[in-house]
Amino acid sequence: MTWSEMRPLLEQASWETLIMVGWSTLIAVVAGLPLGVLLVLSDRGGLLQNVVVNKVVGQVVNVGRSMPFIILMVALMSFTRWVTGTTIGSEAAIVPLAIGGIPFFARLVETAVREVDGGLVEAVQSMGGSTWTIVRKVLVPEALPSLIASTTTTVIALIGYSAMAGTVGGGGLGDLAVRYGYQRFDTGLMWITVAFLAVVISLIQFAGDLAARTLHRRGRGGAAPALRLLKAKEPAAVDIGKVA
Repeated sequence: MTWSEMRPLLEQASWETLIMVGWSTLIAVVAGLPLGVLLVLSDRGGLLQNVVVNKVVGQVVNVGRSMPFIILMVALMSFTRWVTGTTIGSEAAIVPLAIGGIPFFARLVETAVREVDGGLVEAVQSMGGSTWTIVRKVLVPEALPSLIASTTTTVIALIGYSAMAGTVGGGGLGDLAVRYGYQRFDTGLMWITVAFLAVVISLIQFAGDLAARTLHRRGRGGAAPALRLLKAKEPAAVDIGKVA
């Protein structure tokens, strides 16, 4: 197969992969972020300590993470057909990709949020901050560089999942590699697809690392919030000294 014949196939497959990974990443982030924060808040010693909720949610997340994606796709066929009206194509693949990405991202969020300095949380609590305020003003902003890195990891994992989805009719680059590279013995196209995926993943990793480092250098994850909190508390201490 010549390059002029390969090019439209690669363009179409790349567009299908972009749609699958883009939508599934958005759903995974929107659903996985609060789920990961809930795992931290409901844990022992957390702001919303609830052992039962933490164990139930944690077990659901563990089951979702432990299930191989190809089995998850088969298990969700009925649900996928109910949601999209079909079980093949890039639109159908979004459903298992998103469901598989949610627990994966939730655990990464949990790890990122646990790294936030507990002293900042205590400082906001002492100033009368509510749980929602702590989550919105401290936990998420402080963990943002790690959350960006977690999102990057999730995107790369979903690209791998999408390639697997292509082997069972999900479309995208995986489907292209199987149909033309494997079934039609066109090893040239298959290796071009592999190289293209490697380049795309490298670029995504580079962009994610750059964004995380930039946020960290700007102090979004450093000591600047702690200094602001200390400065906010200093006037009160001075006033108390004057009254005394």
